Amino acid sequence: MKYYRSILLALLIATATVAGAKARYVFYFIGDGMGMGHVNATQYYNRMVLGNEEPLLMMQFPVASHAWTYSASSPVTDSAAAGTALSTGFKTNNYMIAMSPDSTTHYKSIARTLKDEGWGVGILTSVAPDDATPAAFYANRLDRGMHAGIDEDAIKSGYEFMGGASLRGLKDSEGHPNAAAEMLKKSGIKILYGTDGYENTDAERLIILSPEGVWGNNNDIGYTIDSIPGALTLPELTRAGLAQVSRRSPDRFFMMIEGGNIDHAAHANDPGGVIKEILNFQDAIKIAYDFYLQHPDETLIVVTADHDTGGMALSRKTKGGLGLIDNQRISKDLLTDYCRNLLENNTPVTWEEMKSMLSDKLGLWGAIPLDEKTTESLHNTFNRTFIERTALSEKALYNVYNAFVVEIFKIYNKQVGTAFINSSHTANPVPVFAIGAGADKFTGVNNNTDIPKLIYEATR
Repeated sequence: MKYYRSILLALLIATATVAGAKARYVFYFIGDGMGMGHVNATQYYNRMVLGNEEPLLMMQFPVASHAWTYSASSPVTDSAAAGTALSTGFKTNNYMIAMSPDSTTHYKSIARTLKDEGWGVGILTSVAPDDATPAAFYANRLDRGMHAGIDEDAIKSGYEFMGGASLRGLKDSEGHPNAAAEMLKKSGIKILYGTDGYENTDAERLIILSPEGVWGNNNDIGYTIDSIPGALTLPELTRAGLAQVSRRSPDRFFMMIEGGNIDHAAHANDPGGVIKEILNFQDAIKIAYDFYLQHPDETLIVVTADHDTGGMALSRKTKGGLGLIDNQRISKDLLTDYCRNLLENNTPVTWEEMKSMLSDKLGLWGAIPLDEKTTESLHNTFNRTFIERTALSEKALYNVYNAFVVEIFKIYNKQVGTAFINSSHTANPVPVFAIGAGADKFTGVNNNTDIPKLIYEATR
């Protein structure tokens, strides 16, 4: 039998409540894939390269702790199970969205619980709003890939704001609009493609998606490091979402903001991509922090991650070190797409032309000198990839990387001094940072399921 289990039922610990201000404005930041190693690498870049004496903003918050991330089915979680834990306070199996492991129970998220109590709600991300982590705040589905059903749940949610790359479940297998698309059409929800005009809308509900034709990937809004003209950014979405929930529910609101592209870059083992995404995530946190400064006794900001991706670490001393990051002006994914287009379109490219592009976009043979042996190896892989077409590809979660790009980024990681243990998730604990009303409750966090319970407790 299907029934709902809510965050109120999850909050079984009968603790004495310390008298104090209640949180009326909650900002819940989730850095997808952001382990402590990723944060540390970004902090060292922030201090040693950018010259900032102060730590990253989230590292300045008065409460810092960690959380374990295991799921009900594995010590290594996926984003669906981790998102469920962070949104509902319950563990579930990998790939399941806010449902019990035996699939009999729908879990109710902190966002849904607060919405039912009259709060405004905004859910936004730098990936797709129907991706696993954001979906766990409004959907109940057996599998994270059920995008049509997840989009239907999004439409039914009543949330005032959603934002991200695209809604991926609005077409059937033949590319025609499906029931979810028809439901969206009749819903009265205003949809903007890009943030232009959000300040002037009086819509009760607003969804902002990537501008059409700007970025060809439905799964994310584009990487910060690629500086794609006209692309959405997480700070822009955060600002727009805050404006919308403040208009519709000025007395109390809840926002979940996900830095989803941190995970995508970490799956790619792309060090510059990770660092620039976390800095972009910080810019979004700064918007919430500025709001907190205006309402310090009523605002709670919590920053955490759903899991660690790749086990990123600074691994050795190098001559250039993290300072070489600024020579990277292309993500591993965009370089892969560039190479794939050359191959699929049979576009001829010479070794010298490729070297020139890599020098411009990554600093190879310039700021990053490569010796004769390394250059010869890379040249051979270039020939096998583009001339002989015999090189094997390497599949990660969000892309398939040809051997040439894989070798380039192995060289680049070595030069920068970054290392990844794999291209998947790990069981490493993740950081938890908090500031504001009820932040002291997070000092003893040791499980991801504790976090939504403590957020809810802070609002009581």
